[in-house]
Amino acid sequence: LSVDALYPSDPSSVEGLKADFRGKNLQNTEYVKYDISGVDASEADLQGAYFSVSDARNANFKGANFKNVIAYATRFDNSDLSDTIFVNGELMKSVFDGAAIEGADFTNANLDLSQQKALCERASGKNSKTGVETFESLECGRLSGTYVPSI
Repeated sequence: LSVDALYPSDPSSVEGLKADFRGKNLQNTEYVKYDISGVDASEADLQGAYFSVSDARNANFKGANFKNVIAYATRFDNSDLSDTIFVNGELMKSVFDGAAIEGADFTNANLDLSQQKALCERASGKNSKTGVETFESLECGRLSGTYVPSI
């Protein structure tokens, strides 16, 4: 499956979109204003991918690599983001309500402050690939002295 850009106005660009993306190399792909909710992209390599105003709710991204991703105004609500790598990600206006983030690495990622605080409230675990703790990668300690990692 080769996906370069996904635009809802071009049906040919989304053929097979609901396919199994597990472990696929999806580097530098684009997902623009598209519904990819519920997909299984666990262990996928999404380095450098571009998401804009997309719906990724209830998706399985467990162990996926989102290094250097741009995900603007994308909904990750209730997705499995455990053990993902979001290093250097641009995640402004994206929403992570209810997403599982145990072991996710957000080192140097740019998030809206409200989302960062919400993620810090449930940050736990250590990324199996980078060895970085989720709480530390979100820089939760600098936000407030009252934040304590969940156990």
